[in-house]
Amino acid sequence: MPFESLNTLQNQAILYAALQQEALEALTDELGDYEWGVDAQEGTLTFTSKADPTHTIEAGAEVIASIAPGPRSMLWGWSMPQGRTDGYGAQLREYGEQHGIAALTDAEVPFPDQDLENPSAWVAEAAHQIGTVTTAVTGHGPYFGAPIGGGSRAVLLITLDPPLSQPTVASAVAALPRLLSGMTLPDARTSVWGLAKFAGWQLAWTDEQFLAATVSDGVSQADFSFDEQGRVTGVKANLSN
Repeated sequence: MPFESLNTLQNQAILYAALQQEALEALTDELGDYEWGVDAQEGTLTFTSKADPTHTIEAGAEVIASIAPGPRSMLWGWSMPQGRTDGYGAQLREYGEQHGIAALTDAEVPFPDQDLENPSAWVAEAAHQIGTVTTAVTGHGPYFGAPIGGGSRAVLLITLDPPLSQPTVASAVAALPRLLSGMTLPDARTSVWGLAKFAGWQLAWTDEQFLAATVSDGVSQADFSFDEQGRVTGVKANLSN
C-alpha cells in the first residue's frame, strides 16, 4: 500500500471498490477494444469502441489526483489551476483537516523515501489506493486510473448514468474467494464492515470480540467468521436470487 498514512482508509473500502471496479470493467468490456478520452472543460470521460466508434460510454469525471514518477509526487486535483474546489476532492481535503491526515491536506505529497524497483507499477498501485480512499471518504465510485504518459497516472472519480448496480450479498459472496486470493487485508473485519456500509447492507456483530458478523441486504444473508488477526476464516450464506 503506497502511502502508509492512507492504509486504514483504503482498508475500509477495498472490497467495495474492487467490486465496483469489476462492474466497470464488465461494462467497458462490452465495447471490445476501446479508446478513452477526457474533456477537462466539460468534466467528462468517454470510452469509445475501436470497432464501432458510435458505441460509446460517457461518464462525468473529476480529476482527484495526478501521480508522477518524475517528480516522485502526487498532486491533488483540488490544488491544480483547473481543479474543482467544491467536488469530491474537496471532501478528501476536509476529511484530512478533520482527522489530521497530512497526506489529504498537503497539495503535493512526496513518494515514500525508498527506491522503487518498478516506478510504473508502483504508480498504478498508488492510483488504485487513491481511488479506493476517495470511495472510503465520499462513498462514491467507481474510479479510473488513466495513464497519461511517462509512467504517470491521473485518478478520475467517475459518475455513470445510470449508475452501476450496488453489489448484493449474493454477488459479493460469489466474488469474495477470488478477491481475497489477490489481496492482503490488514484486517478483513474492517473491509467487510466497509463493504456493508457502502453497499447499503445491514451488519450486526454477533461476537463480543468482533470475530463474527452477519450481513444482510434484505434478500440474502451471510455469516462471516474471523480469527484474532482479523482474517476471514469462514462464510456461511443463505442466498436468494
